[in-house]
Amino acid sequence: MNVEQAMQERRSIRGFKDQPVPRPLLEEVIALGNRAPSSMNTQPWHLHVLTGAPLEKVRNGNTERMLAGVPPSREIEDYAAYEGEHRKRQIEIAVQLFEAMGIERHDAERRQDWVMRGFRQFDAPVSIVVCFDRALLDNTIAHFDTGAMTYGLVLAAWSKGLGAVINGQGIMQSPVVREVANIPDDQVILTCVALGWPDEEFEANSVVSRRRPVENVARFLGFEE
Repeated sequence: MNVEQAMQERRSIRGFKDQPVPRPLLEEVIALGNRAPSSMNTQPWHLHVLTGAPLEKVRNGNTERMLAGVPPSREIEDYAAYEGEHRKRQIEIAVQLFEAMGIERHDAERRQDWVMRGFRQFDAPVSIVVCFDRALLDNTIAHFDTGAMTYGLVLAAWSKGLGAVINGQGIMQSPVVREVANIPDDQVILTCVALGWPDEEFEANSVVSRRRPVENVARFLGFEE
C-alpha cells in the first residue's frame, strides 16, 4: 500500500475482531510512526502499549468512574465546546455513525452504550497511550509534534491491515490510565489510540467522514491562472 492509498482509504475504526495483535507488528507500526517530523528534532512523544489484563483494568476503571459520575480528568487543558461550523461537523459525523448503527435519536440506552464504548477503548485489543515530556507542557509545538506522530501511527497501522481510532475518551479518566500503565511523572498523557484488526461486520466501520473541498481549505497566492 502506497502513502496516497493509505491516506485516501484510512478511516476511524470503532469495532474490532477479538484477535490479538502480535508485538513484532506493533513494533513495526511504531517504528514508522516514530519517523514523524518534530520541531528541532525534539521528538517529545512517549508511547505506552497496553493489551490483555492491563488494558482490561483501564477499561473497568474508566467505566466505573464514569458511571459513578466522577468528572473527567485530563492532564492537558480541556477544550471548550465547539460552535459554528465546527459544531456542525461534529454533529454531522455523529449522525453518520448513529445512522450506520441504527441508533434512533430517542434511544437513550443505546446512545449511552455508544458513549461508554469510547471509554472502553471501543473494546480494541490494543490501546496505545500517547504522552509527551512534561517539561514541554506549556510548549504548544510539542502538542503539534505529538499529534503529527499520532497521525503517522494510524497511517502506518492502516498500511499493515490494522484499524485504529484516535480516542480522547479513553484517557478522560487519566488517573486510572496513569496508575495502571505506571506512567512516569515526567510525562503528560495527551490521548490514546485504540487499535486492532477491523471487524468488517461492524456497521460504524463503514462510515467515512466528509471532507471540505480543497478550495474551502486552501488559498493560493502568486500562482498563474
